Amino acid sequence: MTIPAMESERRARHTSQRAGRHIGGDADDNFSRGFSALGSLAVSGVQVSARATDLASGRVLFSVDDHVVMPTASIGKVLLLVEVAARLSDPAFNGYTILDRETADFVGDSGIWQHLQAPALPIADLAALVGATSDNLATNVLIRTVGLESVRARTEALGLKRTALLDLVRDHRGPDDAPQLSIGAASELTWLFASLARGEIVSKEVSQRVIGWLSLNADLSLVASAFGLDPLAHRGADHGILLVNKTGADGGVRAEVGVLRGPRTAVTYAVSMYFADTNLQARLAVLDGMRQVGLDLLEYVH
Repeated sequence: MTIPAMESERRARHTSQRAGRHIGGDADDNFSRGFSALGSLAVSGVQVSARATDLASGRVLFSVDDHVVMPTASIGKVLLLVEVAARLSDPAFNGYTILDRETADFVGDSGIWQHLQAPALPIADLAALVGATSDNLATNVLIRTVGLESVRARTEALGLKRTALLDLVRDHRGPDDAPQLSIGAASELTWLFASLARGEIVSKEVSQRVIGWLSLNADLSLVASAFGLDPLAHRGADHGILLVNKTGADGGVRAEVGVLRGPRTAVTYAVSMYFADTNLQARLAVLDGMRQVGLDLLEYVH
C-alpha cells in the first residue's frame, strides 16, 4: 500500500522532528498556564510530551518534546479503527458481519461487552464499543479478525513512523509480550487526528466512520475534563464546543489526543504523561496538569 506523494509531503511537514520548547520558556501567552503545569510535572520526574496545532492553518501553538515516542495505552486502538473502517468498503467485510467472542479474547478493565450476555455482535457495533468505552474485548476480537499485521501495514502506509498498535490487550504482559499496548509521538498523533477531521485518512468515507466512532468516547477525565461537556452525550455542539478524542490509561500512563472546535477556531492536540504511579497524589497531579492544558485549549478556541 502506498500514499500519494502530495499526502506524504504534507504529512512530513506536520510531523517533522523539531526541538521541543523548554517547558516554561518562550511559550505563547495563550498557553502559559499549561506550560507552567507541565513544567512543574517535569521537575517532579514526570516524562511529558505534548503538541497543539491550529486545525485550519497547521500552525504549532505549543510543543514539548513532541517527537519523543511515548507509551499511549489505548490510543493505538485508533489505528485499528482506521483499518476496520477501510475494510468496510469491501462487500465481503461489511458492518453487519457478526463476530463471535472467544475465550482467548477475554480481558478485563475497560469496556462493557465483557458484562453483556450477547456472545456475538456486528463489526460496526464492536467498533462503536471501542470508540465509546475503549472496549478491550471488542478490540481483541477485531484484532483477531483483521490481523495485527494488517493494522501495522496500514499504519506504515499512512507514513507514521513513531506511532503503532503493538499488541493485543492483555491482563498481564510477560517477557515475550510487547511492553506496551501502543506507542505514539505527539507530532504524529496531532497529524493523524487533523487528517481524520479533514477527511484525509484513506478516504473521506473512512475518516468519517472513524470520527463517528470516536465521537462516542465517554472518557472526558483528562485534558477534556476542562471543556464542560457531558461525557455521555456530546456528539453535537454544546455552547459552541465540539470534541472528538481518544484517551489512553495504564499504570503510569495517561494520554489523550483530540480535535476541539469552538466558536472562534479549532485545534488538534496530544498530551502524553509517563510517571511513577506510586501514590494517589502523583496521579492527581498528572490529571490536574492535563486539565490545565485543556483550559488553555478551551480559551484558545472559545
